[in-house]
Amino acid sequence: MSDKAKGNTEVLEKSGLSRRGFLGATAATGAAVAATALGGAVMSRETWAAAVKNPQSKIHVGPGELDTYYGFWSGGHQGEVRVMGVPSMREIIRIPVFNLDPATGYGLTNESKRVLGDGGKWMIGDCHHPHLSLTDGKHDGKYLFINDKACSRVARIRLDIMMTDKIVTVPNAQAVHGLRLQKVPYTKYVFCNAEFIIPHPNDGLNIALDSEDSFTVFNAIDAESMEVAFQVIVDGNLDNCDADYTGKYAASTCYNSEKALDLGGSMRNERDWVVVFNIPAIEKAIKDGKFVTLGDSKVPVVEGRKAKIGDTNTTRYIPVPKNPHGCNMSPDGKYFIAAGKLSPTCTIISTALLDELFAGKLKDERDVVVGEPELGLGPLHTTFDGRGNAYTTLFIDSQVVKWNIDEAVRFYNGEKVNYIKQKLDVHYQPGHNHATLTESSEADGQWLVVLSKFSKDRFLPVGPLHPENDQLIDISGDEMKLVHDGPAYAEPHDCTMARRDQIRPKKIWDRNDPYFAETVKLAEKDGINLETDNRIIRDGNKVRIYMVSMAPSYGINEFTVKQGDEVTITITNIDKIEDLTHGFCIVNQGVTMAIGPQQTSSITFKPEGVGVFWYYCNFFCHALHMEMNGRMIVEPA
Repeated sequence: MSDKAKGNTEVLEKSGLSRRGFLGATAATGAAVAATALGGAVMSRETWAAAVKNPQSKIHVGPGELDTYYGFWSGGHQGEVRVMGVPSMREIIRIPVFNLDPATGYGLTNESKRVLGDGGKWMIGDCHHPHLSLTDGKHDGKYLFINDKACSRVARIRLDIMMTDKIVTVPNAQAVHGLRLQKVPYTKYVFCNAEFIIPHPNDGLNIALDSEDSFTVFNAIDAESMEVAFQVIVDGNLDNCDADYTGKYAASTCYNSEKALDLGGSMRNERDWVVVFNIPAIEKAIKDGKFVTLGDSKVPVVEGRKAKIGDTNTTRYIPVPKNPHGCNMSPDGKYFIAAGKLSPTCTIISTALLDELFAGKLKDERDVVVGEPELGLGPLHTTFDGRGNAYTTLFIDSQVVKWNIDEAVRFYNGEKVNYIKQKLDVHYQPGHNHATLTESSEADGQWLVVLSKFSKDRFLPVGPLHPENDQLIDISGDEMKLVHDGPAYAEPHDCTMARRDQIRPKKIWDRNDPYFAETVKLAEKDGINLETDNRIIRDGNKVRIYMVSMAPSYGINEFTVKQGDEVTITITNIDKIEDLTHGFCIVNQGVTMAIGPQQTSSITFKPEGVGVFWYYCNFFCHALHMEMNGRMIVEPA
């Protein structure tokens, strides 16, 4: 490409107009844009507005073109993460986390079973909140974390290989729900809430909810070791959370301050609260030995209940209306926004006043509230565009409302100003929403995803169980514009997005990757060179079979075992070509796994039945892919 052509391309890219978008514009507009681009001048606002008059042209990503953003969707009841391209909304791949995945063998291979640990006995998950690790408030492309409400777990996904590599079951807790990450100086902690109040000890003897020994905990997980670093006992229950941009504070909503079991009881109080956690104070309390442990767990548990914190200064409780749900930090670091759910309001909490609150310099916890705008019915979650505007989902109104935060603060102080900028109908009953880069300091205000809980008439009918509806909204201009509906299966719940340059996946595996390091160690004990050896080792009734794979063949075409043997098959894909994954599947044995280029995978099983059982490659890898097979012969015991 010539220097001039490169320059023209850069102008088009900076304008936000793709080549396809440029070509799809009207002839008059196209000519104007072309003249501007080729002349090297900046396009006028009017020209740009004309070029994107039809916002749907901006979401078209043509053959061979790449999306601008990676989107990571929770897989809901499937227990997985779905990777999407934004703005095309194309699903690219699924990452198994808490679920069984026959395509890759996740949940079957020895490597994935090590990741799952004891929690692998469940193989279900209720994924809610995926969030990307940060350094200095910016996405660093290292990890994605996600919770499992069903089995009280948190998982970590390595983004270089797009695979789950660590899972922790949170002790002393039931239903890990809201999850957010420490943003600065880096993601040291993964913060997450245990939603439900349980007795301690939970031995079935004392089950009263109103007992002093019944409570729930706020949790901090070490992002690197994936061990629970500390827990904080709180009043009431916990719902959603977020963290500030100083590294000092995290905040969580509580919708059941009453500690009630029945619906009416949990709605009794006109105000519940947001709990603010002072992370350095919690760390100091632990250092000073002011903690306990619960049950068999060795995790330090710090007191955070309002009447019991004493001089530890770990928590503060800010009353907010009513049964609050979402808790979101603005990208400028100024405000926590708590959505009222059963109140038409959101509560704006100033982070600048939190130091004074913890220092006892304010008369009342509500003194940190600097705004409480009335937005509509059923506010649930808030996201941001980086230009001072917030976008809140209104579940009952089936709308997204765009409002200006500073104007809402001014209104709270008595100034007559209309802080609501627009309301947009969405379809239907929206829950979470998420704008591009909104959980970082680089929020760019380009796209907004709304995850609507019901789809009703938006798609072809598929029976009583309807899909949900992920809707894409263009927020780059003054008005929100709905541009795409996308069906989603089984409560995907939430998503997060990063620029494509912030995510740097590998194209082939490193041979020294820690994901299969334990398998390599076991092979070394057997004297095996995994990249060259094809051997069968018999150790009593344990048979270990090592082979390489290189399209279109396995290193071993036939092996014999006896009924009742414990068989471990370890395969190393020695191909070095991108996108050349091999599979290994034994017919009628429930044995299947994928082996990417330069990856080692292993699986252990006991053969079912006697006789001849073929194995074959189940990832198409070569013109002679069908010939890539072999036989397992199972002899009677």
